[in-house]
Amino acid sequence: MTRANVNPFIRLDPLDNVVVARMPVQAGTPVPSENTVTLHDVPSGHKIAACFIAKGEAVRKYNTVIGYASEDLPPGTWMHSHNILFDAVEKDYAFSKNYVPTEYVPQAERATFQGIRRADGRAGTRNYVGVFVLGNTGGTAARKIAAWFTPDRLADYPMVDGVAPFIHQMGDGMERSGEPMALLRRTLGGYIRNPNSAASLIIASGMESNDLEEFLVEQGLRRGPTLRTLVIGDEGGLRRSVEAGIVQVKEMLPAANAVAREPVSAEYLTIGMQCGGSDGFSGLSANPALGAAMDILVRHGGTPILSETSEIFGVEHTLTARAVTPEVGQKLVDRMSWWLAYNEGRDCQINGRVSPGNNAGGLANVLEKSLGGAKKGGNSPLMEVYRYAEPVTQHGLVFMDTPGYDPASATGQIAGGANMVMFTTGRGSCFGSLPAPTIKLASNTPMYERMVSDMDINCGIVIDGEATVQEMGQRIFAQLLRHASGERTKSELSGMGTNEFVPWPIGVLA
Repeated sequence: MTRANVNPFIRLDPLDNVVVARMPVQAGTPVPSENTVTLHDVPSGHKIAACFIAKGEAVRKYNTVIGYASEDLPPGTWMHSHNILFDAVEKDYAFSKNYVPTEYVPQAERATFQGIRRADGRAGTRNYVGVFVLGNTGGTAARKIAAWFTPDRLADYPMVDGVAPFIHQMGDGMERSGEPMALLRRTLGGYIRNPNSAASLIIASGMESNDLEEFLVEQGLRRGPTLRTLVIGDEGGLRRSVEAGIVQVKEMLPAANAVAREPVSAEYLTIGMQCGGSDGFSGLSANPALGAAMDILVRHGGTPILSETSEIFGVEHTLTARAVTPEVGQKLVDRMSWWLAYNEGRDCQINGRVSPGNNAGGLANVLEKSLGGAKKGGNSPLMEVYRYAEPVTQHGLVFMDTPGYDPASATGQIAGGANMVMFTTGRGSCFGSLPAPTIKLASNTPMYERMVSDMDINCGIVIDGEATVQEMGQRIFAQLLRHASGERTKSELSGMGTNEFVPWPIGVLA
């Protein structure tokens, strides 16, 4: 079916009072099956009233309230933030009411990928040497050390994917104890322990608030053949530190290279799910298709991580209702309550308005964005809720409390153990991540074609009528296995990921 003969509008649920434009539509265009015509020009991904909607009446998309009509709205009216009021929605958390145990694929029949087995029993999809800093003052040294290891200089170590610097702006001028320091340390420790990390060099200036020895003890890390440390003050300055760091990484390369890919069950995949630059199609194609793929992964024993707490506001009850226990559901409510208090009185997304890009793409408010974003989690039961960067040990769909800001959110997921990241977008994205690579999914065909050098998968064929959400989910799962086996993603081919390590910066900076 071609775009030319596809209905220009999509009805998502029989009880909806809006429909969504698949493509830009001019005023006066008939709306098949809705017995109306458009009263205004309607941008791609935006909504129109499918029937008369009275002032104050709930606006429903996917049979979920996304706001209330600000005035009487005739059929065919363009529906957006100018006439959809954001307001509190009554929610029934219904803890575990809809919990249905997962029907797992038998162990012997589970999908596999070519993974790298680690001594702790986990499996990696990549094999990186990381150069980490405890505070920002070590950043220049880390960058220079990592940059020395060009592809030519790594030619004798074909199983090493690269030497990557992990630089951040924290570690100095902050509280020496408490949650901000604990968060930073578990983020760094989680990256060092990530199954995609083969070896690590930790750099300190010697004067950070984030003390080197305290960090090692707290995170249970010990120096050894694949974990080295370097203190710039003890080496006699930057130049000597860079020279010493290069030597230390060279000494770790043989051990890092001594791995092989072998068939590994998909149960060893932990996927960080992200969405950014969302549009009106994200919740119709890319997000539910990713959710369908993640439901497949869960049945094969794997672990998807849903995050971005501020971006599930308004639909969190759909997750608590399928939580494995009421206690797990309550953990999610508690984190949402923290975010509401944290953002009280501030001009933030959780209080209604989405970003200009999201708004231009057809999302009227955070309720509508949340409705689409939560669909990345599919229909699997919610098995656990984690704080930022905590180690993810529970298999199945889990939630990690993170900001909606993609680099900070993905950083927490990778610190928790994600060995791949899947990122949906409707407006486009140049995001990448290391050591867990990012697979990017486009929500619509025009954007995919414009940004084909950045997009890995075109979910726009769902909007075009060429595939169902479930068929798209199968394709995504198959491609995930290929990338997990070593096939490079577009972000890897473009050299992205070295600037997207962003630990969540909470706490006092003095």
